[in-house]
Amino acid sequence: MEKEKGKPRYWLYAPGEGASEWERCQREGIMCLGWDDIGDFSRYHSEAELTKTLKSTYNKTGSMKNDKCAIWDFANKMKIGDIVFAKKGLSKIIGRGIVESDYAYDAAVESYKSYRKVKWTDVVDLDHPGNAVVKTLTDITKYKEYVKKLNAMFVGKVEQAHEPYSEEQFLDEVYISKERLASLKALLERKKNVILQGAPGVGKTFAARRLAYLMMGCKDRSRVEFVQFHQNYSYEDFIMGYKPDGEGFKLRCGTFYNFCRKAQADSEHEYFFIIDEINRGNLSKIFGELLMLIENNYRGEQHAVRLAYSDETFFVPENLYIIGMMNTADRSLAMIDYALRRRFSFFTMKPGFDSEGFRKYQESLNSKQMDKAIDAIRSINKTIREDGSLGEGFCIGHSYFCGQKEFDGQWLNNVIDFDIEPLLKEYWFDNPTRCAEQIKLLKQTLGDD
Repeated sequence: MEKEKGKPRYWLYAPGEGASEWERCQREGIMCLGWDDIGDFSRYHSEAELTKTLKSTYNKTGSMKNDKCAIWDFANKMKIGDIVFAKKGLSKIIGRGIVESDYAYDAAVESYKSYRKVKWTDVVDLDHPGNAVVKTLTDITKYKEYVKKLNAMFVGKVEQAHEPYSEEQFLDEVYISKERLASLKALLERKKNVILQGAPGVGKTFAARRLAYLMMGCKDRSRVEFVQFHQNYSYEDFIMGYKPDGEGFKLRCGTFYNFCRKAQADSEHEYFFIIDEINRGNLSKIFGELLMLIENNYRGEQHAVRLAYSDETFFVPENLYIIGMMNTADRSLAMIDYALRRRFSFFTMKPGFDSEGFRKYQESLNSKQMDKAIDAIRSINKTIREDGSLGEGFCIGHSYFCGQKEFDGQWLNNVIDFDIEPLLKEYWFDNPTRCAEQIKLLKQTLGDD
C-alpha cells in the first residue's frame, strides 16, 4: 500500500460546482469543501455517524456514499504532502498542488468553511485525459496509470514565480567572505546537515534562512520550515504522538514528519528544515529512531523504518536539508550528543566586522562615532579570544550593530548600554576589574566617559 511506503496519496478535487471556488483557493492557498450544514467535519468520530447526520440533514434515503467518502477522507485520510489535481467539470484539469496543513474549519467565512492549506504549484487549463469522475474528492492513488497520465501533463510547466536570490545578495546581507560561503555550501551539499555555531550576535538565524534561499536560488518560503528546540520539546512534537482531542486523544503528526512528507511529494525541489537552539533540546529523545535516517547515507525509501506510534514506514527524503543553530556562549547548555554530532558538519560563524559586506554597510552610515565603536569592539574581541575562560566562541557579533539605514547616536548608545555592557558583565562575572576596563574602553571611544 502507498501509505505503508510513506509515499503521498493522489487526489482529484473539484473546487466547488463548476470550479466556483477556484479563485478563492488560489488566492488563499487552500482547498475547501462545502456541506456546511453539518458543521465541523472533525466532530464526527466514525463514518457511520457521519452518514447518519448527512441523511438526516439533507433528508436523503440513499447511501450518500460519495458525499460521505469525500468528507471523511478530507478530514481524516488526506495528509500533508499529498498531491491534489484540481478539475473543472469532467473535461478540464486546472491545477496541481501539495497539501500543507491538517484539516481546519473556519466558521467566520460565508461558505465552504472546511479547508486545508495547499501550495498550488501549477495553475493551468488543460484537457483531461478522458472524462473525470463526478465526485467532489476522489483518492486516485491506486490508479497508477491514471496518476502517471495526470503527472505527465505537468512536465515542463513553470511554477508560480518566486523572488530570485543570488550569491551577491547573500554576501551583501550575511557578513562572511566569499571563500567561507563556498565552504559552507559545500558542507551542506555533501552532508545535508549543518550546524551554524557561534556566540550571540554573529547572525546565525539570519544566515540560516538566507542560506536556504541561496541553495534554492529563490525566496520560496513554503520550502523552508523553522522550529526552536527547548527543554520540553519532544518526539511527539517533532515526529508523531497522541495529543488531547475533546475527551480523548488523537494521533497527531509532528512538524518534522509533515515537512518530510511535503519534501517527498516534491522530489524535484530542495527543502530546508531550520532548527534554532538545537542543543537546548534532548536530541536523542526528540529524533528517536530518525537519528539514523537523517544521516546522508541513510536517506531515501530504501532505508525506511517503522515509526513508534503508527503502523507505517517512514524515511527522510534526499531533497531535505537540515540547518541547526547552536549558541557557543551559553554556559548552561550541555555539549551536543555525540551520535548527532557525527551526522552534522559544524560551521563556526564569526563576527563579520572585516567582511566586505559589513565594510560597505559601515561606510554607508558615514559616522566617525560608529567607526570608533567598531574599532573598540575589535579590541574587546581580541581580549575575549585571549582569555582562557572564554575564547573565540564568546566574541561579540556584528549583528548588534546592523539594521540601520542611517546613523543614530542614541541607537548606538543604547546598544552599548543595554546589549554589550550586560553581556560583558556576564562574561567576566568573576573578574570585575577586567570587565570594568573593557566597558571603560568602549565608552571612552564614544566620548561617554
